[in-house]
Amino acid sequence: MKTDNLKDLFDELDFDIAQPAENHEERFRQKLKRQPKKKAKRSNVISLWLPTMAIAASFLVSFLIFQGVFGNPFDQKQELANVSPEMEQTQNFYASVIKTELENLQEKKTPETEAVINDALRQLEILEKDYEKLTKDLGKSGQDKRVIYAMISNFQKRIDLLKTVLEKVETINTLKNTRHENNYI
Repeated sequence: MKTDNLKDLFDELDFDIAQPAENHEERFRQKLKRQPKKKAKRSNVISLWLPTMAIAASFLVSFLIFQGVFGNPFDQKQELANVSPEMEQTQNFYASVIKTELENLQEKKTPETEAVINDALRQLEILEKDYEKLTKDLGKSGQDKRVIYAMISNFQKRIDLLKTVLEKVETINTLKNTRHENNYI
């Protein structure tokens, strides 16, 4: 029964079985010659790179906007003052003491004490670099207490260093004055 339905379907369809005209091939070749030649390779390359470049440009623009608005997400430095108001007071206190001690040290600078003071300043730079590392660690650790204590300890080390150097400078200046007094007598 299925074959009868299929046979009926083909009988109902009108197939074009006529032969094409004699000049059909010629006309077809003429139409082919009139068509502009396309450079398929170049258009494929452009069609592939254009969306890729657009996506890359949009990522770049969004990254730059994000960085401008939110700061550098890869450089998570956090000051001690950002932890709490008490830590801000602590940081301000230590910073003011360090500043005062540095000013006292600069006032007592003489040619005899210059080497000791310069060495102390180099050691202070090392401690400041360590503090910068600690600020990055604080940003990464999410305000870990150990990092906060290390930052406070860094401030204390700087103050202790400055006080020790001030004592040495005063000792050097006292010895200098004592020697000169003995020479004059």
